[in-house]
Amino acid sequence: MLSQTTIPCILMRGGTSKGPYFRAQDLPSDPIMRDRVLLAAMGSPDARQIDGLGGADTLTSKVAIVGPSSREGVDVDFLFAQVSVTEAIVDTAPSCGNILAGVGPFALETGMLPMTEGETPVVIYNINTQSRIEALVPTRDGAVVYDGDAAIDGVPGTAAPIRLNFMEIVGSKTGALLPTGKVVEEIDGVPVTLIDVAVPMMIVKAADLGKKAHETPAELDADRAFFARIEAMRREAGARMGLGDVSDRVVPKVAILGAPRNGGAIAARYFVPHATHAAFAVTGGLCVAACCVLEGSVSDGLADRPEGNDRRIAIEHAVGVLEVALLTEGSGADLKVRSGGVIRTARKIMEGKLFVPSRLLTIEATP
Repeated sequence: MLSQTTIPCILMRGGTSKGPYFRAQDLPSDPIMRDRVLLAAMGSPDARQIDGLGGADTLTSKVAIVGPSSREGVDVDFLFAQVSVTEAIVDTAPSCGNILAGVGPFALETGMLPMTEGETPVVIYNINTQSRIEALVPTRDGAVVYDGDAAIDGVPGTAAPIRLNFMEIVGSKTGALLPTGKVVEEIDGVPVTLIDVAVPMMIVKAADLGKKAHETPAELDADRAFFARIEAMRREAGARMGLGDVSDRVVPKVAILGAPRNGGAIAARYFVPHATHAAFAVTGGLCVAACCVLEGSVSDGLADRPEGNDRRIAIEHAVGVLEVALLTEGSGADLKVRSGGVIRTARKIMEGKLFVPSRLLTIEATP
């Protein structure tokens, strides 16, 4: 057997994240074997990920697996994988709205569906959350358009805008907007809102944890006592939300909220969950936005709550603003979130063949 096996992939930036995108057919169908390959691909576990494609950061240790879909009304199926930098863990429980931004372009680049002039809609089924997302990808002369004037905070320069319309996002993992049936409850004496829109989350007022939600990621990451406390709370939140023991999982995610100070609807910091996100996750943005329009939640007294059913919520984060559009009905515990949309950008960085040790593709291989 050859010492190394080649696997085609495209390295792409999706939103504020980056990673290799694979065709599903090019990876092992067995999840254990697939995860071995992904760990080797990223160079994990190793703090520098020196032996792989990973960038030694959670935002650059992500993978997209994409294939044509047999589901009615869907073009492609997408499985997201978060590859731990320092542990031999591949987590497919959460999704990533930033990596999702590159799925439409990748599907078109690899010929999974034809392009239309001007803009090509790609309907994506997210296997992680069992939901559908429509990506509107700029295309021209039979090619994906990457150049444009759309800017997103956390990414230098500008690029072509990709609109992501999220559908069926309520109860992504728990089946309910409020998995415990409560708008607010207490964990460790702290009021929290446990909510599931695009991703299950525990959301807390920053002030209740001695923070402001205006800190830099470095400032928050340096406070290990703070992280120890929210991790204990997060584990209890996971149990209450019906997710079981979440000690080795990245959901539920956590966000802290503060008063906006730059014209947005809310200030927030998002945790992934053992470090502060350098910007803000798209799925987390959808969930925080839903919390902000939910009367009686921990956002009360902080959020500039927009009126009506078609709402725009600007979330101030560490490097700028994430704007979310929500289509809602009802209010309070009866709130219904029909869809959520964001503008992201993506860029094709490299296309080629990844090399992984061939021994990883044998059943008897060890991690």
